[in-house]
This record gives sequence, C-alpha cells and structure tokens, in this order.
Amino acid sequence: MGDLLAWLISFFILIALIVIIIYQLMCLADLEFDYINPYDSSSRINKVVLPEYIVLGVLCCFYLVTGHWIMSLFCTPYLYYNVRLYRQGHHLIDVTEIFNLLPREKKQRLFKLFYLVFILFLSLFWMIYTSLDDQYD
Repeated sequence: MGDLLAWLISFFILIALIVIIIYQLMCLADLEFDYINPYDSSSRINKVVLPEYIVLGVLCCFYLVTGHWIMSLFCTPYLYYNVRLYRQGHHLIDVTEIFNLLPREKKQRLFKLFYLVFILFLSLFWMIYTSLDDQYD
C-alpha cells in the first residue's frame, strides 16, 4: 500500500510540473500574439522557473528515497539540464531579448512538456501495475 501511495504522490507532483510548463507556454503564446507586453510575460515566467526546478529536484529525490531507481534515472537528464541552465544564468528570461529568444524558449518548454508527459505515462503504468500486484497478493 505504501508503494501505491508513493506513486500517487509522484503523479500529483508530475501534474504540478506539467501545469507550470503549460503556464509558461501560455505566457509565451500570449506574448507572441501580442496580448501582453514583454515585461509582464517575462516576469510571470520568471516567477515560476525556480519553483519548477525545485519541484523537479524534490521529485527526483523522492524517487530515490522511495527506491524507484529507474524513474529517478529518467528524471536525471531533465534535472541536469535545469541545473546547467541555472549555473550558467540562462534560467530567467530577459525582457529586452524575449522576442529574439521566443522560438527557442517555446521549443525548450515544449520539449520539457513532452518529456514530463512521458514520465507521467511511466508513472501511471507503474501505479497501475503496483495496484494490480497489491490486489492479487
């Protein structure tokens, strides 16, 4: 039962990460269609970048603590990429360069979204497998 609870917690953490990425994509799309100004868009995105990184780090550590080594290995490249961006100082969006970097930023977040959806499907698979295994034991 504890393993099923761990998968449920990781499911909700992954949903939170996906919501953060979708929020960032919506801010970039609003900027692209000129619904908001660059300052508002960049400030909204910059407010949720560090929480995204922290939540992903917590998720990776959570997988390690609960003994889900494979899932932790799947989260490691994404975590490494975020740490690399943070250490280089490229994690925040610059207001003056936002229009020049808009296509790259959108592609970056779309890739993150697809990667998180892949991890979510793996998590769902293991959650269903664990619940069925617990039911027949």
